[in-house]
Amino acid sequence: NSEEARSVDLSLRSENEERGFYTENFHSASWVFRGDDSSPDNSPRCLSKRPRPVAVRERTVRIAKGTGDYPWGFRIQFSKPILVTEVDTNSAAEEAGLQVGDIVLAVNGTDVTSMPHSQAANLARKGPDILTLLVGSDISRCPNTPRPTCRGYLHKRTHSGILKGWRKRWFVLKHDGCLHYYKHKKDEGKCKPLDVTKLEGAEIGVDSSLGKPFVFKCVPQTGNKIFYFCATSNQEMKRWLEAMDKAVHPVHQNHVWVDVTLHNTSLPPLAIKNPECLGLLHQLDKSRDMWTQHYCILKDGCLYFYAGIRSTHAIGGIYLQGYTVSEQSLGSRRSVIEMKPPSEEFQTFYLCAENVNENKRWITALKTSINKWVTLHQAIQDFMNRPLEETKM
Repeated sequence: NSEEARSVDLSLRSENEERGFYTENFHSASWVFRGDDSSPDNSPRCLSKRPRPVAVRERTVRIAKGTGDYPWGFRIQFSKPILVTEVDTNSAAEEAGLQVGDIVLAVNGTDVTSMPHSQAANLARKGPDILTLLVGSDISRCPNTPRPTCRGYLHKRTHSGILKGWRKRWFVLKHDGCLHYYKHKKDEGKCKPLDVTKLEGAEIGVDSSLGKPFVFKCVPQTGNKIFYFCATSNQEMKRWLEAMDKAVHPVHQNHVWVDVTLHNTSLPPLAIKNPECLGLLHQLDKSRDMWTQHYCILKDGCLYFYAGIRSTHAIGGIYLQGYTVSEQSLGSRRSVIEMKPPSEEFQTFYLCAENVNENKRWITALKTSINKWVTLHQAIQDFMNRPLEETKM
């Protein structure tokens, strides 16, 4: 559970918690929705095998051709649609933002959704040195994980220490809008960065005041620092300015499933289609040692709470991804539903239905609903462990 993954979801977390939803574990990791398909043949690793309606966000990725046998640095799978199954670390593909799980929709402007992967690979090899891919991210199943948006060496102006002037440093701009820098490229991932600066709201632009070519500056929104950077060429300077501009003016997008749950909160309880379980539950408020009754709807790993069956909207709920459910005794109650998180840093919940049989019905439904989700890491491992014909690009 990377810090990047946590930071990307901060705005979502605050929005949902204002609506009374507990989302901590969901936003601390990336999750893949596998739905009702729990058998191996229908698991996320076979998502290309049985096409189904999904929510896909499209984007264009431009990859500069490198050297060697695999100049772009990624691997595609023999499937329809064509899937990206591997992206090399520090490759041109990673730098361009290509990600494992991306669906390749077009290569250099040619639709490849019904094309054999070998033909799509040849189309890429015969094209220009800048490979242009239209890719889609099926984020209801495979949410994107943060990856660096730009990296490379820059000279940074310094006024501290014995040596004043320009020092060569390795910079990494990440999808969370934070600029990290290290003494050397090899330090990335092994050492703490020398500094981390959040670029959202910063002022950036070309600077000619120092009488040096290819210099640009960054003035963060907070603090009193002004950073001056020097690139090796005009093209390199433009690459960094474009990437930084995206970090300065970020586009915040919800996970598709979060959009769905937020929509459901505005509906009356009986308007949610195909619930997995519904009925009255009491929830323990430990701070006041009280049990509060709610009318509850369970749907796709989310438990919605309503004041009553005639309510017009939900008053809150719990995102259940990663939770384990069991029957426990608690105080004078011999049968209580315990929902335990995978880590002690998250909250444990206690619920109780009208009787023991109702508790068992809810426990079965909760377990089934939670099992519709797996972690992104596990889904990718399952996917990669399955023998598939692939092409390295």
